[in-house]
Amino acid sequence: MMRKRRVWLAAALFVGLVAVSAYALKLFEPLPLDAAASSSRLVLDRDGRLLRAFTTPEGRWRLDARREDVSPTYLNLLFAFEDKRFNTHYGVDPFAFGRAALQAARHGKAISGGSTLTMQVARLLRGSPTRSIPAKFQQIADAIRLEWALSKDEILALYLKLAPYGGNLEGVRAASLAYFGKEPHRLSIAEAALLVAIPQSPETRRPDRGYASLVAGRNRVIRRAAAAGIIQEADARAAIASVAPRGRFDFRALAPHLSERLIARHPGVPVIATTIDRGLQEQAEAVARRNAEAFGEKISVAALIVRNRTGEVLAHVGSAGYFDGDRLGAIDMTGAIRSPGSALKPFIYGLAFEEGIAHPETLIDDRPVRFDTYAPVNFDNVFHGTVTVRSALQLSLNIPAVKVLNEVGPVRLAARFRDVGMPFAMPRNLTVALGGAGLTLENLTTLYAALARGGTLVPIRYEKEGGPVWGASEPPALLQPAAVWYVTDILRGAPVPPNVTPGQVAFKTGTSYGFRDAWAAGYDGEYTVAVWAGRADASAAPGLVGLRVAAPVMFELFAAIGPRRAAFGSPPPNLIGSRRNADLPPPLRVFREQRQETSGGTAEQALHIAFPPPNAEVELAKMEGGDGNAEQLPVALKAEGGALPLTWLVDGTPLASSPHRRDAFLKPRGPGFVQITVVDAEGRSDRTQIRLR
Repeated sequence: MMRKRRVWLAAALFVGLVAVSAYALKLFEPLPLDAAASSSRLVLDRDGRLLRAFTTPEGRWRLDARREDVSPTYLNLLFAFEDKRFNTHYGVDPFAFGRAALQAARHGKAISGGSTLTMQVARLLRGSPTRSIPAKFQQIADAIRLEWALSKDEILALYLKLAPYGGNLEGVRAASLAYFGKEPHRLSIAEAALLVAIPQSPETRRPDRGYASLVAGRNRVIRRAAAAGIIQEADARAAIASVAPRGRFDFRALAPHLSERLIARHPGVPVIATTIDRGLQEQAEAVARRNAEAFGEKISVAALIVRNRTGEVLAHVGSAGYFDGDRLGAIDMTGAIRSPGSALKPFIYGLAFEEGIAHPETLIDDRPVRFDTYAPVNFDNVFHGTVTVRSALQLSLNIPAVKVLNEVGPVRLAARFRDVGMPFAMPRNLTVALGGAGLTLENLTTLYAALARGGTLVPIRYEKEGGPVWGASEPPALLQPAAVWYVTDILRGAPVPPNVTPGQVAFKTGTSYGFRDAWAAGYDGEYTVAVWAGRADASAAPGLVGLRVAAPVMFELFAAIGPRRAAFGSPPPNLIGSRRNADLPPPLRVFREQRQETSGGTAEQALHIAFPPPNAEVELAKMEGGDGNAEQLPVALKAEGGALPLTWLVDGTPLASSPHRRDAFLKPRGPGFVQITVVDAEGRSDRTQIRLR
């Protein structure tokens, strides 16, 4: 019998030693710091302010926060209530443990805990229970290791990130946004006290569940802070009298379409900084939502605001409301391919100005015309007779635009867009002038921002870092500066909606066939704003006209930017600046369509530039003068065919030459690409591009 007892005793001792050893080893398990690695991914505006947060893969709202991200009031209340000696102890506060033990012995139950903030962080990392004795020993061991491994600020940051606030809310920043709709650095005394109290019992003190318990816990934090002299008695009474929230706010989702796009583009990146201005974004979304509701059923609005100089997008509105199912608000209409209506006409005229076949004061006929089987008509079915090119573009007349495109060539227009890197496909027919193409609001904004920059195209961008770098080269030119100036001067005089001051914004509207899309795009010296309105399902909406629908929204967005409009730049040199048709060179007074035969019916040799040949590289030469300075020698130009007199243009600017000769001389300003155009007395023209080096 004694032997049997000894065996059982030995076995019990062995099991006890194994258990103690196992527990001792468990106490020294590595800290699971990776449990805090997961955070909500954030999209920020240009100044670091939150636009949108996304839940973690586990479905939690968990936002990083540091000491400097929260109000000093909150930290003072937190330390006063949870851990007075946080900044001096080494993970465990023996004074707090002693106080807790004496209170428990005196009252027969736990009155206060002895856990430090470091121990609470250890518990949150392991997800262990709060009350068991083994768990406390584990927390003590983990807290000591935490203090050795991390700084006080790093430990505090873990608490601010992991503290539970009920439901799927973790961390003080997520709780502040959910319960108060604001960042934690702006907390009042009552709000800070509430956020100190909730983690003690997060599910029973949730504002949407346990209001009485929440208020009682908050007031206990306030009274203790007042007793410790942390806050004034008067402030404490006011905080206790304040009303606590009874629910939670939805998390803000500014620029929701753009945020989702960037999050998908950069998987695994925790924080994405954008070029968006949050204040302007809020206003732009409100403008789009309000106007869409006024426009009618299912109508949505999309808009972009861009800084001309850099191409940075300051506001991105993908729809009138992301959660508006009736308007299909989840679809990002800034990237939807739609017909631009008349919005491309400025670029057609710009090519004509650049090539020297038209001027803003050139006369052009707005009369019935047919191009094979294609017979365009004006939007209002009215013919205006002979008008200036200026009036034709300002009034958005269709027939003159098609005539000009016929001379410029749809292929040339498509090639110009392709050469500057625009990603849309451009049909090579005359319907392009009236919207027979497909492009996005982002494409159109990029094109108009190029006009605002004097012709150079820089892609619009949304991310704060990683903008285009051109190095020593210049960004590609959509149009030459002289042509851009003519276009801008015309668009500044376009008819404006009621209650809008004319002349401050150069803009153009567009309406697609069947009233499916309304457009407006405009610019001043600093910003470009583009607007689309329509139904996301591409169904027709009678009365959806660019000038009546999209243009007022565009001007309202300009007003949101500020009351003052930035001035346009100075005109380039050597413009034909006349506002009188009679003062123009004869070939530019009347728009002439190319003819294959003379009036006598005999064939005439076609006008063409004989020298320099197309795409030639011409070496610049200099001659030494008597004073030792080198003088740049001119480049000879030679034309053949056509009817005298000839007019030469270099980059759209007239070149001084004898009108009765077929040669001219160009005095170059330096190396680079040059476009040369020659126009004869009948309005026929030829053009070429060369490189001077």
